[in-house]
Amino acid sequence: MPARKLIVAVVDGLTPSMLEAAIERGSAPTLAALAERGSYGRAVSVFPSLTPVCLSSLATGAFPDVHEIPHLVWYSRRERRLVEYGSSFGAVLAAGIGRTLRDTVVNMNAEHLGHRAVTLFEALEDAGLVTATVNFTAYRGRVEHRSTVPLLGSVRGPRRFFFYNLFESDETGAPLSWRNRSRGSVDAYAAAVGRWLVTRDGFDFLLYYLSDYDWASHALGPDEAFDVLERCDASIGALAEAAGGLDELLERYAVVVVSDHGQSRVESLTRLEERFSGVDGALVTASNRAGQVYLLDDAEDDAARLASRLDGDPAIEVSLRREGDEAVARREGEELRFAPAEDGWALSGDAAILDHPDGLRRAWTALVNPNAGDLLVSPVDGVEFADLAGNGHLHGGSHGSLTASDSHVPVLAAGVEGDVSSIVDVAPLVLRHFGVAAPAGPRRSSRVR
Repeated sequence: MPARKLIVAVVDGLTPSMLEAAIERGSAPTLAALAERGSYGRAVSVFPSLTPVCLSSLATGAFPDVHEIPHLVWYSRRERRLVEYGSSFGAVLAAGIGRTLRDTVVNMNAEHLGHRAVTLFEALEDAGLVTATVNFTAYRGRVEHRSTVPLLGSVRGPRRFFFYNLFESDETGAPLSWRNRSRGSVDAYAAAVGRWLVTRDGFDFLLYYLSDYDWASHALGPDEAFDVLERCDASIGALAEAAGGLDELLERYAVVVVSDHGQSRVESLTRLEERFSGVDGALVTASNRAGQVYLLDDAEDDAARLASRLDGDPAIEVSLRREGDEAVARREGEELRFAPAEDGWALSGDAAILDHPDGLRRAWTALVNPNAGDLLVSPVDGVEFADLAGNGHLHGGSHGSLTASDSHVPVLAAGVEGDVSSIVDVAPLVLRHFGVAAPAGPRRSSRVR
């Protein structure tokens, strides 16, 4: 008997505590009903817990060492230039609007997403299934689509592909997505497309992405955006309405609801660049709650000396670097050396230095990413790194670090079997549901390269 069709809904930035509070107060009725009919649990994000990195892991079932997306802003060693995916409008202006738009919408999938990684859209379409997505940024697929904006040209995505009105494989009558972000126009666009797809039963697999909650949480804080979460709940409810009700939806589709990362409150904003002022050949890329330092060709210091400059800094929790076949985590002047071993991890030093959720694996796979900086920096709770334009989310919410508040995500599942302890488990869960073999290759590598 063929597997039920499947919907994965991603609510960007939703924390377990916020979901649980919304269900308790009755402001998330659709999500509450899904929890009653299925299962609820928590999973762990990847590092850095930033949207492009996390969505790439959700799409591929791979950690950053395989999918190769390292951050919101990073330095391309091959092209010798910065890549900025939209940390803030000011950062976009600093990097160049045209280049940022093309990097975010086109190049992230066409050039930056690692060729060893295989997306759900590629694997399922290769198996003869019809895939669809709405507004999901890690969309690489098998079908060519031409943009409504000539500057962007063509991309390869899933069969049914809808991306903020910039790409639309079908005429759905959905409104403009960007007409009023603060009032929820982006998720309203997603809901309109989702209703159209469910009404026509137009897919085998749908990846349905809702980004308004993260936007509101950045502005208001991680525990304040109940009204926007209520709108997200209604956007998922729109799928049920299109099917004739939630029970009818679940007769036709298995459903998974997951977030990509957590969120924590920002009490202070700092520039990571200031820690390395006057250091020749050190290029800092930072945004939200994660930073990187790249050593350029003329660098005089190595990553170990740069890490020691952070000792005693109250804003910094831990730094990470590679030394040969080992990784080194440094915290308050103490170091932990670690590397994958046949029975887990080979450790030397105080393991408490990386006492974060899934800390060793997340740190290792971030460092081994070929596009990552030579030194990775994770701040303490409450601290955010300013972006290229000096912007941040002071007194709002942010994410990106190794800490638990940025790292835990909720998972709701109905009609699908399997455990999700990490967001990288979602893609293998989907493939198993459809009986599709996982692609060959190091999708979840922990090996030294």
